[in-house]
Order: sequence, then C-alpha cells, then structure tokens
Amino acid sequence: MSTPATHTPDAETEPASRVEDLRMPHIPEAVSVVRRRARTVLAQWRVPTSTADDALLVISELTTNAIVHALPPAVLRLSMPEDGNCRGLRIEVTDAGPVRRRRPSPGGPHLAEHHENGRGTGIVAALSTRHGMFRHCETTTRWAVLHVTA
Repeated sequence: MSTPATHTPDAETEPASRVEDLRMPHIPEAVSVVRRRARTVLAQWRVPTSTADDALLVISELTTNAIVHALPPAVLRLSMPEDGNCRGLRIEVTDAGPVRRRRPSPGGPHLAEHHENGRGTGIVAALSTRHGMFRHCETTTRWAVLHVTA
C-alpha cells in the first residue's frame, strides 16, 4: 500500500517520489514474507539487482530486530526520493519500542550460544551510506539509506 511520505529527523528534504509501507505480523516467519514483498516493490521501482540484494539483506536485519527485540506492531517503509541522477533508497522499520529484558535464568542458554546475534548493525553499516535510529514517545524507527545508481 502506497502512502505519502512524512517528515522524519534525517528524512530527505524533497518529498519521496515513491513510498511503500509493508505491515508485518510479529512472528519470525514474517521476515521472509516481508523480504519477498520488498523484492517485488524494488523490482517495480527498477532498483538495480546489486542494490536490491543489499537492500534485502538490510531489510532482513532490521525486520528481524523488530520482531525479536521489540514490541508490535512493526512496519517497513521503503522510499526512494529522486534528486536528478542521485537516488537513495531509504529503508525504515518502525516498531513499538524495545521489549523489557528479563534476567537470564540459571539454567538458560549460555552467552557462548548467542555469538551469532548482534551482527545486524555492522551489516547495515557496511551496506548503507547512512543509518541510524530515532525514538518517538511510543515508537522506535531504525533506518538506512542505500545509494542507487541511475
């Protein structure tokens, strides 16, 4: 569903020419569903394959983070403002803020079992030209911008 762009603290100054909001169920299986829907949108927007592949990895990281570490609802917003030949693909995932952390139980998983977690921010940083996070009263948005060649 397409919606008009709204102003956010690092949003482009020009209105986005293309915007797509994808609501996601708060279950782990939603990541692959959202990724497939995003692939379709990126193809419709004629985003080059290499950029689309990077974008899908960023989308996977940000949506997984929202589903695993945050409260529902979560929404993925893709936007692509155009400024002459310079285009950027903005990826935003907004959720209802972090889940309160529980203390680990004595018989629970050990830290060594979780070494695969925590790499998402590094992946997002490596693939994007800019990235960050901002909080509102009841929501948190994590965002990244990828350069799209003309």
